[in-house]
Amino acid sequence: MRKLTSLVLLMAFVVFEAMAGGYQVRLQGQKQTGIGLIGTPFAYGASSIFYNPGSLSFMKDKYSFSAGVSPIFATAVFRAAGSDYTAETDNPTGTPFYFYGAGKITDDMSVGVGVYTPFGSSVTWDPDWAGQYLIQDISLQTIFIQPTVSYQINDKIGLGAGLAIATGGVELNRSLPSPVNGHFNMSGNTTAIGFNVGLYLKPSEKFKVGVDYRSKITMKIENGDTKFTDIPSALAEYFPASGNFNAELPLPANLDVGLAYDFSDKFTLAAEINYVFWSVYDSLIIDFKENNERLADSRNPREYQNSLIIRVGGEYRISDKLHARAGFYYDPTPTNEKYFTPETVSLNTMAFTLGLSFMPVEGLSIDLSYLQLEGLEDDRTYEPDNFGGTYHTRTFIPGIGVSYSF
Repeated sequence: MRKLTSLVLLMAFVVFEAMAGGYQVRLQGQKQTGIGLIGTPFAYGASSIFYNPGSLSFMKDKYSFSAGVSPIFATAVFRAAGSDYTAETDNPTGTPFYFYGAGKITDDMSVGVGVYTPFGSSVTWDPDWAGQYLIQDISLQTIFIQPTVSYQINDKIGLGAGLAIATGGVELNRSLPSPVNGHFNMSGNTTAIGFNVGLYLKPSEKFKVGVDYRSKITMKIENGDTKFTDIPSALAEYFPASGNFNAELPLPANLDVGLAYDFSDKFTLAAEINYVFWSVYDSLIIDFKENNERLADSRNPREYQNSLIIRVGGEYRISDKLHARAGFYYDPTPTNEKYFTPETVSLNTMAFTLGLSFMPVEGLSIDLSYLQLEGLEDDRTYEPDNFGGTYHTRTFIPGIGVSYSF
């Protein structure tokens, strides 16, 4: 029974990392998405607030604004080991968005603010699927607010920094196995703070270099709500209808380094590496506010490993009014094979991107993007429950945005 209650709380917080690095999508700018989600070596105006605050000071106009949305259509498929049983998620469409606004207060200094949703995610399995005792559905909603300042030291170097304020909430549902045979719900809200710093280098008009570091953010929930329902009367005293919990989970730091080179007035090629410090996620500790002999606090090993994402992309300027982009990247899973859970179906992933910008009038850009992620089929197991099988994921993410500078 202690194992059961430990798993109940374990599942609630793992989702915080699902979009943070397991398959880190970073939908914070349509132009960057179209070119393989590469952003550090570009000065794309206000959207640099996320990708590289150092390049914000190189914005060409006095004011820059950018907004967009990227609907997520994601599916995960599970096939049980040694049988024909399969299950598939029925996830609601996610709608992460972003808004950036920036302006020059001097020729060398720019300030701005970004509002974006990098960790919004939902996973919904059938309530009666084989893994219902691990997860039925989980939903995470977060909003980041990042005020930013950037300074252009000279015509070749820019520095920038921003304060990242993260606020959001999580809700989870799952079944409880025999002898409880009940239902568990968990929810909570939290706010945390981190930072984002960037360096932008322009050795020549054709060659650009960007370095960005986004700090670890520790998400803490205090006095979150727990609910046990449909509990047999003989066990009701151990599983209260309402209660509270505390827990925390570190979102890992990211170090991004990117290069871009203009081979001609029309063609730019770019590459970027993202190093994600996943080793900070070693274990998950859950603290029930009220314990009893069957409802104990838990310490759950995760043992994630740091990961390296490699991205390449290109932009071709068809005309002054039409720019096309394409990209590719490979994102290895940081998960430990012993502790693979079906609410974070994070597999080794290949991704392909396309993008198009149309500038009908001066200063206005209508930006379209498309991202497809293929989680490579693999056999994975969650050893504490001896639950395993073959997983495969596929995600389609179209995006639309508008940028305006003057």
